[in-house]
Amino acid sequence: MSTHIYTDLECEVIILKAVTDLIDDMVNYEIFRKFSSTSDMSLVFKTPTHQRLFNVLLIDMLSKPKNDHLGLPVFPADASGSAGTFLHYLRLIGQNPRLNVVGAALADPVEVFATWLDAECHVEKVWLGAINIETTIRVSRISFIKICGDIAKHSFPRMSVNARRIKKLLADNGHQIDIEQAYLAMPDFYQWFHTNIFAYHSSAIGEFLNNIRWGIYDYLTPEFVRSYRKTEATSLSYSFDYPNNCTSYLARAMYWELMNWSRSTPYMPRFEVMKYLKMLY
Repeated sequence: MSTHIYTDLECEVIILKAVTDLIDDMVNYEIFRKFSSTSDMSLVFKTPTHQRLFNVLLIDMLSKPKNDHLGLPVFPADASGSAGTFLHYLRLIGQNPRLNVVGAALADPVEVFATWLDAECHVEKVWLGAINIETTIRVSRISFIKICGDIAKHSFPRMSVNARRIKKLLADNGHQIDIEQAYLAMPDFYQWFHTNIFAYHSSAIGEFLNNIRWGIYDYLTPEFVRSYRKTEATSLSYSFDYPNNCTSYLARAMYWELMNWSRSTPYMPRFEVMKYLKMLY
């Protein structure tokens, strides 16, 4: 087992590599259909299966990563909402950047997405036919996204956590149900909040994620310019000068991949979705 203690810079490299991988897997032309305009537009999933995969991948980013032996910053004990996700780490980088003297390029799009996730979603006349309840549900956006992502990911035997979440959510909105009813309500909840509301929000979520990806690219560009070297000393035509505090094998490998990622602009351009896809729920 490695006994290397990762420096703050190495932790930053590991986090940025993880996030760029996550976003590249989510916001791409395999998941969404190609678009011809970059303004006043919408993102369209290729199939319902791609929508489901997008939701599953998104909850990986909106979960607490396992620290394991990487020495990543510890989450606050009372962390909730966006503060309990990879966005927390990105916020820390924006506040105390290591690979750039300025973190605003990264901090600004992260804060916009975090604020949006923590805001309350208000859905009227939700019909849960299996338990004969029609109700208005108020829930943070991040909460329903994570519930739907977990339902999309797991089979029935692993749904106990979501059943408890739905039971509590309905109690918070004035309806006391038992755990069996929570299981029965799950398909209707998923239909309302994944098939409809998550689909409505997907264009805005894609824009938020793409802006973070471009923010990381802008943040890393000065470091790429500093580090990149043309060389004929090896079979490669270029090399990168590692920062002084980047010494571990893992962090150096991830740094190299980040710098390679920075050699070209992100493969989806900056885009802005139509305002009507940001006005409801």
